[in-house]
Amino acid sequence: MEYIRGPKEPGCIFCRYPAEEPAKFAERLILCVRADAFVMLNKYPFASGHLMVVPTRHASDLGELTAEEHAALFELVRASASALKVAVNAEGVNIGINVGAAAGAGIAEHLHVHIVPRWRGDMNFMPVVADLRVMPEALSATWSRLVPYFRPLGETPAELPPAPRRRPARKAR
Repeated sequence: MEYIRGPKEPGCIFCRYPAEEPAKFAERLILCVRADAFVMLNKYPFASGHLMVVPTRHASDLGELTAEEHAALFELVRASASALKVAVNAEGVNIGINVGAAAGAGIAEHLHVHIVPRWRGDMNFMPVVADLRVMPEALSATWSRLVPYFRPLGETPAELPPAPRRRPARKAR
C-alpha cells in the first residue's frame, strides 16, 4: 500500500533503471543486468532478499514476450533463485508473477517475477495485526550482501569484490 498510495516517479522504472549507468545500480537496487532481463531488490519486500526479475522490454503480460525473451527471463529466474538461496542460506523460495492490477501487481504495466527466500517458521504476525513489516536488514545492506552472488549472472558495478565461493549444500535431516 505504501507504493500504491505514494508518489510515483514519471515513466516506467523497469524501463528506465537498467538503462542508467552501472554507478546508479546500488541506488536503484539493481543486482545484475542482461540484454533481455535484469534483477533488482523489491523496494517494498515481503522478506529480506525479495527479488524481482524483469524483462528489459516493456511488456505487461507473458504472452507479449517473444520466445527468446521468455527463455531469457526464466533462465535468469532460475539462476537468480539459485544464487539467492546460496547468498541467504534459504531453505526454499517462492516464485510468482502477478499479471495485472487485479492480481496484485504494483506495477501492472511492466511484467516482473518475484522471488522470495523462505525459511521454516519465517512467517510472522506483524503484517496481519499491525500493517507493519519487520525487516532484519536495510535494503542497502541487503543489496551489498547479495550483489557479489549476482556478478556471474550479468553486468554489475565493476568495483565489487568477486563472488563468494558457493557454500556446500546442507544435508537433509
